[in-house]
Amino acid sequence: MKWRRWNNIVHRDLGYLCFGLTIIYVISGVAVNHIGDWNPTYRITREYTNLNLDRQTEKSELVQSILIQLGETGNVKDSFQPDPDTLQIFVENNTIHANLKTGEIIQEKTRKRPLLFQVNFLHLNHPKKLWTWFADIYALALGLLAMTGLFMIRGQKGITGRGAWLVTIGIAVPLFFLWQYG
Repeated sequence: MKWRRWNNIVHRDLGYLCFGLTIIYVISGVAVNHIGDWNPTYRITREYTNLNLDRQTEKSELVQSILIQLGETGNVKDSFQPDPDTLQIFVENNTIHANLKTGEIIQEKTRKRPLLFQVNFLHLNHPKKLWTWFADIYALALGLLAMTGLFMIRGQKGITGRGAWLVTIGIAVPLFFLWQYG
């Protein structure tokens, strides 16, 4: 069997194998590219409330009082008082900022974005362990897919013709941006 036929078989089969993970990386990649504009993993909402707070109360009692008044039943992770007039309470999926002087409460509640949370979890390699090896194998498979793709078509439309120009552009564009921003 000729090498070009094997090249096409490897390219086709790797393409099929890589399809699902490539779609995950496409969705997550676009979402994460715009992380400055929005949080692609969590939906964050703010709620504003005013409570009657007794500043003379001990911190732990004050934390419990705020949680009861807000109806917050989540697990308390921690609390922090950066200054005499501010208390922050960290609850699972909720951060509570209390102004002890005015009684103003700001809650920042987080919810996982469906699908985006999961694809970002994989793309950003949060699982670590075995997933790291799988992602490395996937990256190598993409490299092989790119290399075999160079030799799919012969002649003027292949790597010795138009393909050479397209490969050059594909290399030049990232180099330009590295030069521009590096």
